Amino acid sequence: MPNHYHLVLRPLADGEMSRFMAWVGGTHTMRYHAHYHTGGMGHVYQQRYKSFPIQDDEHFLTVCRYVERNALRAGLVKHAEDWLWCSLWRWLQARPPQLSLLSSWPISRQSNWKAKVNQALGDKELEAVRRSAQ
Repeated sequence: MPNHYHLVLRPLADGEMSRFMAWVGGTHTMRYHAHYHTGGMGHVYQQRYKSFPIQDDEHFLTVCRYVERNALRAGLVKHAEDWLWCSLWRWLQARPPQLSLLSSWPISRQSNWKAKVNQALGDKELEAVRRSAQ
């Protein structure tokens, strides 16, 4: 997405997510200001990151599907896997495992995952994710 990003993270210890997000936000802000020569000219992000716990396996799949189809939902691509900055695109690439930027999932990905991501979420699924993210 050109104006925001989503991450599905699984911290291994208390406090890790806050430290990681501080690093991501700080690093991106410094690089943004350096690239655009805007150092000291204000905030890059409007607010602090939002986080919420994943409740169960079904919730995990719904959240991942929501995140992976975000560019499709916004009309930026015809298929979710066409968005080069999406984890679905990366999972579908033939690459050596050592180059992977993504961790394995805590549950098995469904065999029809690509097709499922390209289908719109139902109203109940969409509302549940949006309610979680508020």
